[in-house]
Amino acid sequence: MKLIYTCMLLLAAYSSAYSQNSFSGIVKDLDTGEPIFSATVYFPQLEKGTVTEMDGSFSLSNLPEGKYKLVISTVGYASFSEEIRVPSETRSFSLKPAAVEMEEVIISTPFHQLQSDNVMKVERENMKELNKKGALNLSDGITQIAGVESVTTGVGIGKPVIRGLSSNRVLVYTQGIRLENQQYGDEHGLGISAKGIGSIEVIKGPASLLYGSDAIGGVLYLNPESYAYAGKTEAEAGADYFSNTRGYQASAMAKTSGKKLKFLTRGSYAAHSDYKTGNDIRVTNTRFSEKDLKAGIGFQESKYKGNLRYNYNQSEIGIPEEIGIQSTDKDVLLPYQKIDNHILSLDNSIYLKNSSLNLKLGYQFNNRKEFEEEHEGEEHSEEEHTGEGPALEMHLETLNYNLQYNLPKTGNFETILGLQGMEQNNSNFGEEILIPDARTSDIGVFATTHYHLENWDLQGGLRYDHRNIDSEEFGEDNQEHFIPAVNRDFNSLNGALGVKYQFDRKLITRLNLATGFRAPNLSELTSNGVHHGANRYETGNTNLKNEQNFQVDLSVEWRNKHFEASVNAFHNQVNDYIFLDPTGETIENSEVFEYTQQDARLYGGEAGVHIHPHPLDWLHLESSFEMVTGKLQNDEYLPLIPASSLTNTLRVELENKNEKITEKYGFLRLKNVFAKENISRFETTTPAYALLSVGFGSTVNLSSSKIDFSISGTNLLDKAYISHLSRLKSDNIANIGRNIKFSVSWNL
Repeated sequence: MKLIYTCMLLLAAYSSAYSQNSFSGIVKDLDTGEPIFSATVYFPQLEKGTVTEMDGSFSLSNLPEGKYKLVISTVGYASFSEEIRVPSETRSFSLKPAAVEMEEVIISTPFHQLQSDNVMKVERENMKELNKKGALNLSDGITQIAGVESVTTGVGIGKPVIRGLSSNRVLVYTQGIRLENQQYGDEHGLGISAKGIGSIEVIKGPASLLYGSDAIGGVLYLNPESYAYAGKTEAEAGADYFSNTRGYQASAMAKTSGKKLKFLTRGSYAAHSDYKTGNDIRVTNTRFSEKDLKAGIGFQESKYKGNLRYNYNQSEIGIPEEIGIQSTDKDVLLPYQKIDNHILSLDNSIYLKNSSLNLKLGYQFNNRKEFEEEHEGEEHSEEEHTGEGPALEMHLETLNYNLQYNLPKTGNFETILGLQGMEQNNSNFGEEILIPDARTSDIGVFATTHYHLENWDLQGGLRYDHRNIDSEEFGEDNQEHFIPAVNRDFNSLNGALGVKYQFDRKLITRLNLATGFRAPNLSELTSNGVHHGANRYETGNTNLKNEQNFQVDLSVEWRNKHFEASVNAFHNQVNDYIFLDPTGETIENSEVFEYTQQDARLYGGEAGVHIHPHPLDWLHLESSFEMVTGKLQNDEYLPLIPASSLTNTLRVELENKNEKITEKYGFLRLKNVFAKENISRFETTTPAYALLSVGFGSTVNLSSSKIDFSISGTNLLDKAYISHLSRLKSDNIANIGRNIKFSVSWNL
């Protein structure tokens, strides 16, 4: 830790006694030579950009000397990428008109490239676009990304599933640091508001090389909304209404940036009643509310960039158990969770002549309280619980650090060396415990390199990790619910190798081989009691070993000005896969499950087609298919594997013929989910169903502001269905029925 504190002091004391460099240019249409207004000009490595003026010109100042990749992008044109030397003379850039979707820079991979340049295929979606499609919250929104689903408990609790793996096998990153909020529980949601999230990136498959333990299934990377460009001030106020849950959400944001300093703040509040199924039944105690505050301060000059961000999220979420009272109240009933989550991150970068040093630090405090059935029948309030307190209260404190050095580029090689780690403490204050008081220490070192040729790109690396888990004894030996002390060390060496070949500008192939690992978590090692949120008695296994996996991932993409198609196949072998197995016993009226291990394999993939016929650039026909199969070594099927699905979308984006009303769009989407019959021995089959969605919206431009509005409807036919990944499925409780979402935002 002394090394980290020393680095912090060096970064804080870093002076600005370096020359101030600038870069300017003009962006034009390749065919007509006309200037392009409002194109984004961005240096990914420097995380600095601007937009072009009416005459297509732009200018960026306070840039470090060296060679950096420049990306220029805007709707209706193919994204441009080229390495630029700073300082340099004024340049002219020409963009080629294209009907394909605008490419964005991928942040979750180490070299910050456009998707078409990336060796690893990463799915990226703008959060604003996902919200337009009627998402209730963040966990609902991510299910619109191919290969991503969610294990749900009602509509207020959702956990991401990437190609059949979830919980501690999918790592979530926010504000550039790993999210730690007791993810091991099926009924423990993300605890992050969609408001203030700019975009979502999904790495499918093992990413231990970059992120260490817990990323064997993939990474969900949440990019916070960006600051305003230099010299700009922006403000936004918006509201959403959800017909099914009688829910509402309000949010307000303000941000401003000078030449060096930047400020951003956003507050939001949401409240929902119990959701209604397609059978016209409200599911008792699926109500929830959420308060969220996000703030940021940024500083940037030619050689140093600092970004301090803070997020506070408080949520109260009912835990449904059975159909009971039919109500549209928004105050939660018992049992329920009350969760406070604080995330503080500091991102520092020093830019040298042809290299850079980056240090990310994060502190998180998660306070999870659960109030249980013994209080049932009383009106809940904070005052009433003051005496007895919650049945369960856990405090989780986490310090993350990530130090990376981008070496000077040597020929066609770009190389990064890294040191990552985590210090974590779990403490109990409630009447019951799920996991004991414990300390977890992580440290990992890695190196990764990228080799670029005209048509070939290769990327590979190695990483070594060490994790120590040291827990305290709970209770008395030979007594009920006794948990012995555990002190275990886990080590793993992992690597990755990927290659991308571009046959021409139309066809790209990628092959990625990667290993990953996951150390068993506290719950798997030490559990010995009833987990009320999951309605089962869980017993841990102190002898569990690392999960270790190896995945082969092959993708092929083909595109021209009218048509895009992609196929992505994978095979994931997981050795010593940890899972809960029913013993057939009953304790305290709850079925007993014990943690055990067995080799497993998962395989499947995604395929997609996007037709945008020229000259009908406003018309888009999209189709995507996804499937995954998971089996244990004994040929039994794994639990909580999503059903295969086919999604077809008709999307219209009309040209801006009227300056007052712009960005007009509409969509019609049909998602067909196939029957799930390959199930584990303690699951039941799930019948097929189809969900119809529709939406439209536009932007109204006023003299100095604009108003965005949209209307979308999901499950428009009010289908009564049950998702295979619903935790309410065992009680035969259907998912949410028809929901109409009305959204409006005012942007200054």
